[in-house]
Amino acid sequence: MRNGIRTGLLALAFLPVISFAQFRKYSNEFLNIGAGARGLAMGSAQVASVNDATAGYWNPAGLTGVKDHPNLNLMHAEYFAGIAKYDYASLAIPVNENKRTIGVSVLRFAVDDIPNTLYLVEPDGSINYNNIKTFSSADWAFLLSFAQNIKTTENTGISFGANAKVIYRKIGTFATAWGFGLDAGLQIHGKRGHFGVVVKDLTTTFNAWSFHFTDKEKEVLYLTNNEIPVKSTELTAPRIAIGGGYNFRISNSINIMAEANADVTFDGKRNTVFSSNPVSVDPHLGLELGIKDAFFVRGGITNFQKALADGDILNQKKVWIYQPSIGAGFKVKNVTLDYAFTNLANQSNPLYTHIFSLRINLVKKENE
Repeated sequence: MRNGIRTGLLALAFLPVISFAQFRKYSNEFLNIGAGARGLAMGSAQVASVNDATAGYWNPAGLTGVKDHPNLNLMHAEYFAGIAKYDYASLAIPVNENKRTIGVSVLRFAVDDIPNTLYLVEPDGSINYNNIKTFSSADWAFLLSFAQNIKTTENTGISFGANAKVIYRKIGTFATAWGFGLDAGLQIHGKRGHFGVVVKDLTTTFNAWSFHFTDKEKEVLYLTNNEIPVKSTELTAPRIAIGGGYNFRISNSINIMAEANADVTFDGKRNTVFSSNPVSVDPHLGLELGIKDAFFVRGGITNFQKALADGDILNQKKVWIYQPSIGAGFKVKNVTLDYAFTNLANQSNPLYTHIFSLRINLVKKENE
């Protein structure tokens, strides 16, 4: 009992990193949350159609959709009643007469005010709550993106893009990690159809962890039979996202954009629609209704999984579950406000989150 109280949430914070890691199936998962309320409302189906600054996250090839003026995206979200906070910002700048685009993105996912209970129990066995301090666990990612048009005709456009990403993770004063990785993507646009593919962690992304415990902290960990971690490396295997989309033009003012994506992983069997060893496939479906390019209604479905049926006391019956999402957007001149209502769990056990993001085309005022 005393050992469990002493380590508390501190032990939980180190569970992802104290192994002397090789490849980890769920490494750097904060990079798989999403970016922008538009994409999250569409079930993360963005690989083929994304064409604003969020393309640095979804598919860097889509950055060539930013033309004439820089595009800025900002997003803030809170999960689990505000316990976890997720912030995202990106900027895309077209250059060379819209033939190339450069971009930069910053992501932060953090849990603050985690109790450090290492010194909760005094040497005489008494509990002293005044000894509880707090710390934060924060994950940062910095993406530097480049995209270029390969071919542009009246009915066809082909573009290529790449990311160089730097990852910084910090757990209080106890542990830090630096990582580096590369992404590369391609988009092909027809008159109405779209195709996209992106390879994330192309060269295998790594996180090199180092730990910084005081002698007193090491003593407590030793006395409570906890492993004292040393330097380790966490590796993220490559994955491929493939997508296709189509514009259904209903009238001059109404357009429906439908897109389907598939995430293909190669790190072992996962609970997905197609699950094998080592390849698994996870689909995403999204839909966007646009009216006069000013008002948008969106919906999506993602994260299909098989789970035990509610009410099955024998734990034998499995059913398919999924995560639904809906959203809307309003565009006024060069400013777009997007909203997403997403589910972190599934349709039978909802954990909904409200997400807002802002898109701004940074247009310079003409001199009078």
